[in-house]
Amino acid sequence: MKVLITGSSGMLGMDLILALKDSCDITGIDIIENKSPKGGAITFKKCDITDRNEILNVIDKINPEVVIHAAAWTDVDSCELDKEKAMAVNYEGTHNVALGCKNSGALMFYISTDFIFDGSKSEPYLEDDKAAPVNIYGLSKLKGEEAVRKELYRYCIVRTSWLFGKYGRNFVDIILDKADANKELRVVFDQFGSPTFTKDLSEAISNLMDIASKNKEMGGVYHFCNSGTCSWFKYAEEILKIANRTHVRIVPITSQELNRPAARPPMSALNTEKYCDVTGEVPREWRKALEDYLFNEHKIKRDYVQGNKG
Repeated sequence: MKVLITGSSGMLGMDLILALKDSCDITGIDIIENKSPKGGAITFKKCDITDRNEILNVIDKINPEVVIHAAAWTDVDSCELDKEKAMAVNYEGTHNVALGCKNSGALMFYISTDFIFDGSKSEPYLEDDKAAPVNIYGLSKLKGEEAVRKELYRYCIVRTSWLFGKYGRNFVDIILDKADANKELRVVFDQFGSPTFTKDLSEAISNLMDIASKNKEMGGVYHFCNSGTCSWFKYAEEILKIANRTHVRIVPITSQELNRPAARPPMSALNTEKYCDVTGEVPREWRKALEDYLFNEHKIKRDYVQGNKG
């Protein structure tokens, strides 16, 4: 299968390459240089998705069967401070990719976000729950979803949340770095969601692609994240516990105290039952995914965690 991955040099894009390299002919595109992971060499083309003619020509020449649109501007606070750029990348860029898929007949996988929801719900969000973003990032990604629906008869929108992985800066790495430099960390306790390992998300997308290749009616919106819900405070606490940084004190603070430019939904966990029903796969619990990441990517010794269980 010929697959085009946008944002191929990003955290998710790199894990997608590794998940698909044995079964697909992959071309990656990104606005930055090619950063193919070790053991995952691909064909690469530098491309700006906000340039409509450029991305349309690239998709036309490659003629992929599937386009996984992972490129995005995900810096939530920076998006809030530069609405024009956020919309250009996350909405107009997605619209351009959708038009390319429409012209070529490719099945588009669009990676969206839990931040399209306002967080007023007390339980994990379903795929058909009402979207009401509270920040520009969420709005730009929602507009991207609308562009995909407008242009394409068949598509897969995959919403996910709180990503961490080997190939990009993420919350886990930030907490570890701060713990090495400080004796006390301040972390918000009033925002809840589900951490998601990009390796697990990549495998989930691969599963959906496999089903879509056999069932031409398969499509729509799917939620995927690692199972379970936590606050950023609990997440940080677990990171330090597994990494044996228990000497560091964590102070719970409110979102208001943090005072960041962009508002965040207080609860944005995603319900993954639809994904489970379609694939027969159940996402592993977020702590297990976190342990995998810390043990295998950060090389934390497993015996450190034994005395910290509880």
